[in-house]
Amino acid sequence: MISDFFHPAVGGVENHIYMLSANLIRRGHKVIVITHSHPPNRVGIRYLLPSLKVYYIPFLPIASSATLPNFFTALPYLRTILLREHIHLIHAHASLSAMGHEGILHAHLMGIRTVFTDHSLFGFDDAASILTNKLMVGTLKNVDAVICVSHTGRENTVLRGQLFERCKEDPNRLEVRKSVYVIPSALIAEQFKPCPPPPSATITIVVLSRLTYRKGVDLLVATAPRICALFPEVNFVVGGTGPKLIDLLQMREKHLLQDRIALLGPIRHKDVLSVLSRGQIFMNTSLTEAFGIAILEAACAGLYVVSTRVGGVPEILPEDMISFAEPEEIDVIRAISEAIQVIKEGRHDPLRAHERIKTFYNWEDVAERTEVVYDAVLKTPQLELMERIERTMELGPFFGLIHTIILLVDCLFFLFLEWWIPRESLHHVRHHWDEDKFAEVRYLFTLGLAKDESWSDAGSFTLVFVALGIGTCIFFSLPSFTSLIASC
Repeated sequence: MISDFFHPAVGGVENHIYMLSANLIRRGHKVIVITHSHPPNRVGIRYLLPSLKVYYIPFLPIASSATLPNFFTALPYLRTILLREHIHLIHAHASLSAMGHEGILHAHLMGIRTVFTDHSLFGFDDAASILTNKLMVGTLKNVDAVICVSHTGRENTVLRGQLFERCKEDPNRLEVRKSVYVIPSALIAEQFKPCPPPPSATITIVVLSRLTYRKGVDLLVATAPRICALFPEVNFVVGGTGPKLIDLLQMREKHLLQDRIALLGPIRHKDVLSVLSRGQIFMNTSLTEAFGIAILEAACAGLYVVSTRVGGVPEILPEDMISFAEPEEIDVIRAISEAIQVIKEGRHDPLRAHERIKTFYNWEDVAERTEVVYDAVLKTPQLELMERIERTMELGPFFGLIHTIILLVDCLFFLFLEWWIPRESLHHVRHHWDEDKFAEVRYLFTLGLAKDESWSDAGSFTLVFVALGIGTCIFFSLPSFTSLIASC
């Protein structure tokens, strides 16, 4: 697994990678995670339960936990790690993860197969989306398989990544690649058991989200005062932080709603259930959403959901567990009014909702379906270098040429590393590091009887970089990439 987004950062992508990795390990596979370091001291090798090995390589993020796309500087690290660990397949996550794109670029040099999972929806008409889509289409030209978390996300990714191929029956017609799959995310239902409803006539609406424009906080700011005016028995609990927090604070002060709108700030994942248990309705006002794991968690905790009808949200829950609204102020108020009526009339059963969610979503099923994708990828023939170059040149006369140069320089750099640090000289790790062995060593560490070998491993992949002027010239000429990440 390779991505910029992983623990200790918190989010849907981070949780998806961890849970998928843990369940693949339980199914007998060896899984490692490669991500960037986190200041001040999260660098080197760490182990997470159940025996998940995580490499935090020393790259610093520029914004929102994403690193700058360098393309070449990560190759010495990735080559050493992938060869030492005997990796057969790379699974990159998130279209804004530069490290994931780099992993897919370098993988073919070592005969490693590639899979990419897209977790987000992007547009086509703003600078951030255009730059992201260009980066993505260059990567997905040579990827072996693509996974999306919803059917809406699949349509979006196919268009953004230009995942088309010539139809065998009619060469003049294009069709979507057969290697594009849909596997939704999941949750651990036992962690979101509904609590008894509070003995009060007050109805509480819960909002848990990053407070950003894409999450529709402007819509929340516009509708919350009107809902409070229409329904004196309704209060709000808002958890999360972000650049739009100041707008919520100003709205609350302007309308004198300090006693009816509680702003909790950032919420740790272990505290999510306690926050959800304070309410009966969950409100989501996102302007774009590929899947919406927060909606799923709220429904599993027994809350009735009100959400904007955007992206992949309509695919998450049955219609009797959610009320939809267009991303407009009037329609959101209408949907909230319907939800309040449902709660007052007792038409929503939290325990039954929890049991239904438990049967709909589980990580074991996600891991099994992902395993099928891996098997399909490993059975297909690998692309030769010439075919990769031809596919890359299809990107266009300008970007195609640039990306082809990057591909060729990457091959030359790899040959230099093969000469400078021969793979025969690398210290290969043990093959069978299983959960029982991990538990044994963990127990010895608690007794102080085992030495920490992980840092000797980390030392072996610290390398001296070769200055590559062409890579620096090409990708450090993208100063707008920082604003791209920040705006998303």
